[in-house]
Formats: sequence, C-alpha cells, structure tokens
Amino acid sequence: MKPGQDKKVDFEYERCGVCNIFMANEPLAGKRYVEVKNTKTKKDWALFIKELADTHYKSATKIKLVMDNLNTHSPSALYEVFEPEEAKRVWDRYEFIYTPKHGSWLNMAEIELNVLNRQCLNRRIGNIETIKDEVKAWSESRNNMNAKINWQFTTNDARVKLKTLYPKIES
Repeated sequence: MKPGQDKKVDFEYERCGVCNIFMANEPLAGKRYVEVKNTKTKKDWALFIKELADTHYKSATKIKLVMDNLNTHSPSALYEVFEPEEAKRVWDRYEFIYTPKHGSWLNMAEIELNVLNRQCLNRRIGNIETIKDEVKAWSESRNNMNAKINWQFTTNDARVKLKTLYPKIES
C-alpha cells in the first residue's frame, strides 16, 4: 500500500475438495447409471465405460454413446488401462457420438446432470461418501420413476442451430 491509496485485500478461496460424476443415461427408458469418483482420469473413464458395456448392456450388440470431447474420452484411454485385446473389445462395443465444442446442451446426460445438481447436490457436502450415498439414492429414485427425457430437438432445429457443422452443397 502506498500513501494516499486505498488498502487492497484479496480474498483467497479455499477448495475443500472436489469429485467427479460420470453419468450415462438411457433417455427413452428412463434409466441412468451414475458413478462418483475422486478423480477424472482416463482410467476412471475407461473403467466406467467397460462396466457399462459388461454389466448394464452386456447383451447389446452396439452401444451408442453421446458424449463431450474431453481429452480422456479416447481409445488411448482404454489401451492405457487394459491389455490391447480387451481395449479393442470394449472400444468395438460402442459407437461414440461426440457433441460439438460448446454443445453440451445437446448431450442428454448433461441435462440429467443438471437435474442431479439441482435436486441433490445444490449445497456444500463435506465428504465423498455422503455424496455417493445421496447420488445413489437420487439415481435409484429417478430410475424407479422411469423419469424420461422428452427430447424435442429435431433435425430441422439442428440444421438451423448447427448450420456451420453441416456440409455446404453447391447446386
């Protein structure tokens, strides 16, 4: 502080811990699968999608998964965690559809995460075990209600809102 100037005080925000929530949902069936983790690593993501394929969708031929473009969502994540044969087996179970950058509003799991945040995680929770318990209770409740997402975004809407992503056809 110099003479004749106001005193300046900086507020230091202290993070008391964070966690990551992985969610997959089946919007038309009203089902969601949620996992709370301490971290958001390639390994966490790889284990999550392997469990989806092997536990929740073991009889599915192909699983369509819409997700964002996070750098951990790649085949390399599977190859870093699993042996090559297993990584390929898991990767081949999926058809990955990546949302455009800044297009999380197109991802129904993101919409459902917003519901989770509003209904369950709208306050400071001091430990991860409480978060896991509450998220599990919320998920079971939503699944038992068969809470579906009424997606009303049409192809015509997409052609207007996402026109830069559609190829230009010269006639």
